[in-house]
Amino acid sequence: MKLEHYPHHPWKIIEEGWNPDNVEASESIFSLGNGAMGQRANFEEHYSGPTFQGSYVGGVYYPDKTKVGWWKNGYPEYFAKVLNAPNWIGIDLKINGVVFDLNTVKAVKAYRRELDMQNGLYTRAFTAELENGLELSLESQRFLSLARPELGVIQYSITANQEVNVEISPYVDAGISNQDSNWDDQFWAIDAVEAQAAQAYIEAQTLKTAFSVGTFMASSLFEAQEALALEGAAFQTDKKAGTTYQHQLAAGKTLSLLKLGGYVSSRKHEKTALKAAAQTVLDDAKNLSFSALLAEQNEAWAAVWKSADITIEGDVKAQQAIRFNIFQLNQTYTGEDAGLNIGPKGFTGEKYGGSTYWDTEAYCIPFYMATKNQKVARNLLTYRYLQLDRAIENAGKLGFTKGAALYPMVTMNGEECHNEWEITFEEIHRNSAIAFAIFNYTRYTGDLSYISEMGLEVLIGISRFWAQRASFSAAKNQYVILGVTGPNEYENNVNNNWYTNYSAQWCLRYTAEQIEQLRSTAPEEAARIEAKTNFSEAELEQWNKTAEQMYLPEDAALGVVLQQDGFLDKEMVKVADLDPKERPINQHWSWDRILRSPYIKQADVLQGMYFFEDQFDLDTLERNFDFYEPFTVHESSLSPCVHAIMASKLNKNEQAYAFYLRTSRLDLDDYNAEVEEGLHITSMAGTWMSIVEGFAGMRVIDGQLSFEPNLPEAWEGLSFKINFRDTIYTLQLTQGRFCCTVDNEADCSVVVRGEKHRFTGSIELSV
Repeated sequence: MKLEHYPHHPWKIIEEGWNPDNVEASESIFSLGNGAMGQRANFEEHYSGPTFQGSYVGGVYYPDKTKVGWWKNGYPEYFAKVLNAPNWIGIDLKINGVVFDLNTVKAVKAYRRELDMQNGLYTRAFTAELENGLELSLESQRFLSLARPELGVIQYSITANQEVNVEISPYVDAGISNQDSNWDDQFWAIDAVEAQAAQAYIEAQTLKTAFSVGTFMASSLFEAQEALALEGAAFQTDKKAGTTYQHQLAAGKTLSLLKLGGYVSSRKHEKTALKAAAQTVLDDAKNLSFSALLAEQNEAWAAVWKSADITIEGDVKAQQAIRFNIFQLNQTYTGEDAGLNIGPKGFTGEKYGGSTYWDTEAYCIPFYMATKNQKVARNLLTYRYLQLDRAIENAGKLGFTKGAALYPMVTMNGEECHNEWEITFEEIHRNSAIAFAIFNYTRYTGDLSYISEMGLEVLIGISRFWAQRASFSAAKNQYVILGVTGPNEYENNVNNNWYTNYSAQWCLRYTAEQIEQLRSTAPEEAARIEAKTNFSEAELEQWNKTAEQMYLPEDAALGVVLQQDGFLDKEMVKVADLDPKERPINQHWSWDRILRSPYIKQADVLQGMYFFEDQFDLDTLERNFDFYEPFTVHESSLSPCVHAIMASKLNKNEQAYAFYLRTSRLDLDDYNAEVEEGLHITSMAGTWMSIVEGFAGMRVIDGQLSFEPNLPEAWEGLSFKINFRDTIYTLQLTQGRFCCTVDNEADCSVVVRGEKHRFTGSIELSV
């Protein structure tokens, strides 16, 4: 797919013109979700060309047995994977007895896909030329209901220029498989297949994990918007069930099929009640028209956009991009269920197994904290607390003791399920991201109750891990952390990765501070937690000692910290001097060559300086940015956003804007030439951060909202809302003006360019 394949539009993603080579990429771009389930933009009708079928149910996964060439002690036995669920969208279509297939028709005209992000509506329309001058026009409209999370809706309309016999068969189908499978196992066991007039139901259970899912549908036909009293013929096989309708369609008339479908699962319902639950979903919706159901959808999305929208004036390309990112984030996670989290691909593909990574804590929590109520972000932290026992178990498998916790790199239920040694055993900085998220949440919301109720137990487990993982170097007379992989995964098994060491030091100190604070403010709670965790004063002394004597590599001559020991021993050729034909290096170089190079996959030192920005002066930030960015290849989706934020803070405005476009249009313009695998959902939260924390310069300092606006030159204005401590702040920024309005009449204050301003209602300043 070429760059800028989709024309710029403030609220829509549009594809015009038929090109089979773009089908799989557009299946990702036009994906739909509602937090409970998701669906790639597959065609409803049969398609014999290349396609990546994908339907997903939140929280339903399978433990695919690990496949590695050389087993190491401590490896997980499986990789938990999101499952391609039984297909509910399918509609077989025959015209005059011939199967309709876009891949085999004579010609396709006026082909158009449209994703209306304002309302969560996906539309596909075209005219196909068949034999003997017959032309068939088809329009399909689809949405996954935000108002009814177990329901999806399709209106499928057909018009022909000649009288035709139409055989149309909506169905549900469990004859599916995962594209991402280690051993080509069957992931589902089919327990029931049932069809009756106008309805069908399949119940299937995941092997091993025993999740039961009911896939259901109901259908009705209309001509010229009038209901047709057609008796459909029910059909079923061992994996498929549906209804077949026959209709003689006059030339110029339109036949429409309304299909209701979706999933109910044992995560929400008793297994014995799934069929009844599916029937309830259908009964509640079956008397509503497509337009009535769509009106509900419009209202639900309007509520989302009311708090989450970002408006950019003067730059449609940037405007479309940020709304696409915000739209996909809200399709992926709504915050209603603490048992769910955010996979790197969300509901748009199978890569990375649909599992939880440290991306959630590092990138996603700020977005959900600010655009929804604090319960949503708290649920993401609760998810980790509920898995603390597994984190302790994971650390135990690697030899750590006494309640040390190592959170998994990749997980569905708290168990580690990643099996590359340089990641599983060495990319341990993920622990620090979880601790930082606790700090970030309490700093932003002011909600200290999480610390006493859950957070302190998590922090103690993480700090115990760091205290045991660090070892004392007699030669250095300091504590070192050996054999790690930092955020830059193009360096493995290094010693003293600065970010890992610095964040470990910070964790130990932060946990100690929280213990002392709780002892002071809530001694009974502190005593309860210390008793529950068998915490000792000797541990606290050791943590303070380890933190105080933590080794942090640096180069005094350059005035920068060192990514790790020996970093400057490499051949320091900058990215700009690489042959463009060798990019991306991960697709052109051997792993050995990458490991010996100075090239940085994503922000590493700069990730730490982004997190702990207030610990460094501007000169230090700039020296490190100027040193490390020229060696960064940005071959991770998580890289450009951090660089955009830092570049904006350092007034490197052209760089900041370029990084913003890179992160915001990563999938729309397919920078990594892999969008057919799914979208980069977690990095989309970084896109939001690059605007709010980058160009608007928002920080929380001493409990106060603070702003350092620095808009791109092309932007005439920027506006967005922030839910900060249960007050909605509306920010409107232009070149030289700052306006803030709150949703109540209480006295408020904001800090703008270092100066505190008190106001009631609203304030407008020159900046």
